[in-house]
Amino acid sequence: MLAAASVRADDSSEVEALREQVQSLQETVQQLQKTMLKMQDDTTASEERVQQQVEAVRKRQAEAFAAQLESPLDRAIQESQAAGRQPLLTAARPEGLWSRPLGGGAQLRLIDVAADVLFYAGGSSERDAALSTIQGGAHDPNRRGFTLGQAEISLAGAVDPYFRGDMILTTAIDPVEGETIVELEEAFLTTTSLPYNLQLEVGHFYTEFGLINPQHPHQWDWMDQPVINSRLFGGDGMRQTGLRASWIAPTPWFSELHFGMQNANGINMTSFRGDRHTHAGGGHAHEEEAGHEDEDGHEDEDMHEDDHDMALNGHEEDHEDEDMHEDELGHEDEDDHEDMHAEAAFVGALIGGRPRGGKNVFKGFGDFVYLTRWNNSIDLTDDITGTFGLSGLYGPNATGDDADTWIYGLDMRWRWNPTGSFRGWPSLTWQTELMKRDFHADRFTGQTEDGDESSLYSRTLKDWGLYTQLLYGFKWGWAAGLRYEYAGGSGRSFGGRRNDPFRDNRHRFSPLLAWRPSEFSRIRLQYNFDDASHLDGSAHSVWLGFEWLYGAHPAHNF
Repeated sequence: MLAAASVRADDSSEVEALREQVQSLQETVQQLQKTMLKMQDDTTASEERVQQQVEAVRKRQAEAFAAQLESPLDRAIQESQAAGRQPLLTAARPEGLWSRPLGGGAQLRLIDVAADVLFYAGGSSERDAALSTIQGGAHDPNRRGFTLGQAEISLAGAVDPYFRGDMILTTAIDPVEGETIVELEEAFLTTTSLPYNLQLEVGHFYTEFGLINPQHPHQWDWMDQPVINSRLFGGDGMRQTGLRASWIAPTPWFSELHFGMQNANGINMTSFRGDRHTHAGGGHAHEEEAGHEDEDGHEDEDMHEDDHDMALNGHEEDHEDEDMHEDELGHEDEDDHEDMHAEAAFVGALIGGRPRGGKNVFKGFGDFVYLTRWNNSIDLTDDITGTFGLSGLYGPNATGDDADTWIYGLDMRWRWNPTGSFRGWPSLTWQTELMKRDFHADRFTGQTEDGDESSLYSRTLKDWGLYTQLLYGFKWGWAAGLRYEYAGGSGRSFGGRRNDPFRDNRHRFSPLLAWRPSEFSRIRLQYNFDDASHLDGSAHSVWLGFEWLYGAHPAHNF
């Protein structure tokens, strides 16, 4: 009995001991769980603190970057809001991507504002009077000494989700009178959301013909406008009010079709119904201005007599003019002889000295100028990109009610820019344009100063030309190039085509050296060798050009 009781007592003590051990283990496990939970909480809190620190650093960096980009206009707006002043604009508009709230319900449109200035210095073997015809572009360096080519102000930006707007104002100094000239170069609206790859442009804009004409002077690689462009489109380039539609075709390469429609009249429509001072940056008006003074400032009293004699005797000096013996329209030589006397009485300001004829009254769709253009771009390799285009223009001219003009053009541009180049250097660009104009002059009949009736026969005056240029960017910021130009034609001009500075045969060679310290400035050195029939000999000119840009100028096409 005692032995059994002793065994039960031992079992009971062992059970109690086991219970205590189990309880101790449970407490240990609970403590470990609490410790692990605390460690997890600490880790989460630490991660949150690190994330908060990272976000704080990012916020400070963004604020610092925004402060660097803040414009004086932004600061003025903030100061105005802080002072409690109400902006002038009060029209309520919804806030969005294209606008910024000013307070008081007003919105500030986001817009790019920029100014670009062209300044030239140089000299020539020719006098300023001759330079005004040799350098036919209105913004070319065109006088000995200093020339302000232009100061251009551009405004561009999104109007709303459906349109963007562009406006460009140009100021220049008249080289003869010294007066400041301000003109609206472009102001147009462009759609941004039309379906089927369509785009519409309305307003006042450059005609999309070729490569040079749609560009502004600061976009040119060389300092002066190509000779053939000045002859066909005038010194300021061809631009007018109208509309243009374009469509990007669904082809493996970039292919775009343009159709344009513009007014035929105006000072920048030289080949159509333009006025006299549009022809090659002033046209025959330059000749008149040149006749007032000689190099020493004295009046040239014999200028008009010389012009009259040249008109009557020009056929004797113009043996090289292939149109002396044959008219394109098939008239016999006596018609040429009669035309010479009529020209002396009716010399005008249009192409070839033709006078303005007809009523030039707007009647309908036949009084517009029409444009068609096909533009293509293709990547030949990863390093070589090419563009090529065909352009055509048709419209009435000012010589008569039945007169019209056709202009044709072919252009191409190839650019080599190796993969991995530094900021676009090195690079090699080859650009060429060919153009031709058929100017159908209408028959003109009028009375001379003596009261006699005389006539000018209808004629087709043809002009053609080309330029080709090669530009090599050999080092970052530096480029060297060479341009060659030729212009010629057929069909009689008043006084003989070889004496007409806007229609004679002409060659020009122009080597160039350019340096860009940054994308906001450029310095160029250019030499021109001119061989023109209307000059007594060759002309040599050297120009040094400076260009500087303020603000964010919009990007331009390749």
